[in-house]
Amino acid sequence: MSIPFSVLDLAPVVSGATSGDALRNTLDLARRTEGLGFHRYWLAEHHTMPGIASSATSVLIGQVAAVTSRMRVGSGGVMLPNHAPMVVAEQFGTLEALFPGRIDLGLGRAPGTDQATARALRRSPDALSVDDFPEQVVELRGYFAEDSTVTPAAGNEPPVWLLGSSGYSARLAGLLGLPFAFAHHFSAENTVPALALYRDSFRPGMLDEPYSMIGVSVTAAESDERARELAAPQALAFLRLRQGRPGKLPTPEETAAHPYTPLERQMIDSRLADQVMGGPETVRRQMDALVERTGVNEVMVTTQVFDHADRIRSYEILAELYDLKTVEPPAASGL
Repeated sequence: MSIPFSVLDLAPVVSGATSGDALRNTLDLARRTEGLGFHRYWLAEHHTMPGIASSATSVLIGQVAAVTSRMRVGSGGVMLPNHAPMVVAEQFGTLEALFPGRIDLGLGRAPGTDQATARALRRSPDALSVDDFPEQVVELRGYFAEDSTVTPAAGNEPPVWLLGSSGYSARLAGLLGLPFAFAHHFSAENTVPALALYRDSFRPGMLDEPYSMIGVSVTAAESDERARELAAPQALAFLRLRQGRPGKLPTPEETAAHPYTPLERQMIDSRLADQVMGGPETVRRQMDALVERTGVNEVMVTTQVFDHADRIRSYEILAELYDLKTVEPPAASGL
């Protein structure tokens, strides 16, 4: 298997650390994964979450692009209902003008936060409906036209991706002829149906043929046992998020001491079951099977572990397994 691997980063804030620490770790991880041969580096938009520091996504994209030289950098994604399309066009037109040929604009249709925060972002409760998403995408892309009066968006359109965790964005991406990224890392049961819908719906547009990518949660370590230990804190953080108690990524000690109920243990096990996790041989076997089952063109890896060095090592193991420095980038329309 020889396909590109990429990075999805939420700039995790761990217990005892600050947002500044998380953002500096992001810049370090970007430099290191570029050297390992990863193809692109995306930042995710989330708001009012103590454990995620990537909310000012376009600002962080510029910082990551500035400390790298080859890797594509983009949004995974910008939650378009939160923003005026013209503002997004100005931001990403600026980024494309500064870093030509290296910027991606991934778009999501969910607010990615609670409704009160979404209203605070847009300052207009009438503009928050996800039902307007297709029109927002078309409006946004129009600002990048060569004859647009929106500077510096005019003539500086980066590749636009649609992101999704269900069939809605899959179908829309197909109908618009755009590349599609599916959130397998938190909606694994919908992955194969959504990808099939994307391919079946595809009409030539920005692309001549479909191009798909999945986001996968990966924890690679020297052994299966060690990988499960490293993955446990983010599983607990996800559990707390589902319980309405979002917080920083807990320490391994806090994770081990948590008094799990039987239901919580079941939820943790279910969360971990959808991940690629283990020592090198296990990770290779699980990843190969996932790529074969989904037929994707690219894999985007998100790894959230407590210690930054363990996070880097996980990406190193993956790069070694797939010899990423030798993988040719995709030929599809500048992707």
